Amino acid sequence: MNFGADFKIGNIEIGAPKEGIFFILGPCVIEDESLTLEMAYQLKEITHNLQVPFIFKASFDKANRSSISSYRGPGLQEGLRILRRIKEELGVPVLSDIHEPWQAEPAAEVLSALQVPAFLCRQTDLLVAAGKTGLPINVKKGQFMAPEDMSLVVEKIKSTGNSKILLTERGTFFGYRNLVVDFRNIPIMKRETRLPVVMDVTHSVQRPTAADGITGGNPEFIPVLASCGVVAGVDGIFMEVHPEPEKALSDGKNSLPIKKLKPLLILLKKLYNIAS
Repeated sequence: MNFGADFKIGNIEIGAPKEGIFFILGPCVIEDESLTLEMAYQLKEITHNLQVPFIFKASFDKANRSSISSYRGPGLQEGLRILRRIKEELGVPVLSDIHEPWQAEPAAEVLSALQVPAFLCRQTDLLVAAGKTGLPINVKKGQFMAPEDMSLVVEKIKSTGNSKILLTERGTFFGYRNLVVDFRNIPIMKRETRLPVVMDVTHSVQRPTAADGITGGNPEFIPVLASCGVVAGVDGIFMEVHPEPEKALSDGKNSLPIKKLKPLLILLKKLYNIAS
């Protein structure tokens, strides 16, 4: 099910069959400028060589970390400066998440698309503020949300006159400290909203908030979930990568080592061409 491209993120037509599957890639959070820039260059080179559309992602503030002592990021002003540099130097679209309504306007001055985190996907003021910027909005489906109910989320954004919306599947709570993916969610969200759907294949393998206050994960399942998502009909794949996940300051336990990215993208591109 493909509903065509009604909008672009940067120069990427979202949901356009001729573009093929697109990828939202980057570290969980901006750790420092040099590492973030280095990763952006690597990701651009890999995706350019494979001829797949690429949007760079990184958070300037992880406001929903489990522990008060966890690293959150450089903050809005410094984070946006770094993302602007990546956007201008590399010529790639950039995406980051906002957590409060007041962040929407300054973020929109730099970013190519805004993201609403899963935990905040029902926050009306945040959705409306994001929508009013006129930028494309990627809303992650809450781990507690039925896929059909995302149509109500979409209505909140569309009330601003903005219909440039993506929905992202990122798993569903399965008891405590565990997530599962119901792949029916992908065609259901596409059917109910007639919008492009993305699959977040790294947060879907999380083991949320272990006893030590650090989220765990099972990254060995990333290729399986990504492959299933493509076959189920996603328009794009969201994936957090890192050169050394074991040293990452956030979500390292569910990030893909960047050295494993190229073969996975090759596989997913082939699967998309077959499935579509």
